[in-house]
Amino acid sequence: MSTISDTHLPLAAFPANWTVADLQEDLGGIPLERIRVYPYLGMATEEDALWLDDHEDCICELIAGVLVEKPMGMYESLLAMALVYSLHAYLEKNPCGVVSGPDGQLRILPDRMRVPDVAFISWSRFPGGTLPKDRVYRIAPDLAVEILSEGNTSREMEKKLAEYFEAGVRLVWYIDPRTRTATIFTGPDQKQTIDESGFLDGGEVLSGFRLRMGELIERASRGR
Repeated sequence: MSTISDTHLPLAAFPANWTVADLQEDLGGIPLERIRVYPYLGMATEEDALWLDDHEDCICELIAGVLVEKPMGMYESLLAMALVYSLHAYLEKNPCGVVSGPDGQLRILPDRMRVPDVAFISWSRFPGGTLPKDRVYRIAPDLAVEILSEGNTSREMEKKLAEYFEAGVRLVWYIDPRTRTATIFTGPDQKQTIDESGFLDGGEVLSGFRLRMGELIERASRGR
């Protein structure tokens, strides 16, 4: 029976004097319950993350060989799917790429597999303009969207933001259900925060796409 990988001798993936507290700090101070200690810290693989997805319905990101559970509640999921619906409607008229939902694993950097809650990838980013057959795409999206959960920390999201732009992401939206606001990043230090009256604007990435934040919240509340 297939199981998560079993490696007997862990490699020196981290400094020899590190403790679990050091690892937690390096991951942005996330809650310890989100850090998987098996496989051995620093030795987890994409296959391990996919196994958990298939067998435990657990979405994990892979960070330098460490599996980190991605927190998402029902309402956050509804927000993500409402946004996917709107982006799909846009792409029906403007077939410039594809959109993924909360379980779309992307290897954005050599040692980073991130799972944006929503992502848009233009056709120009795919070799030959066709979808890969791999379950994990080794590609950075044009747009990455994160729906913030209580389990996220500000330092975690700062680190993730830096990684996205390092990988070549052009636009990042952080949506906060608790404050009913969104922060739009066009660069690591270029941001704009909007409330329910403001618009999620696709800018140069999704030309002509505009969705009022309040409308997104209303759609999620209706489950559509």
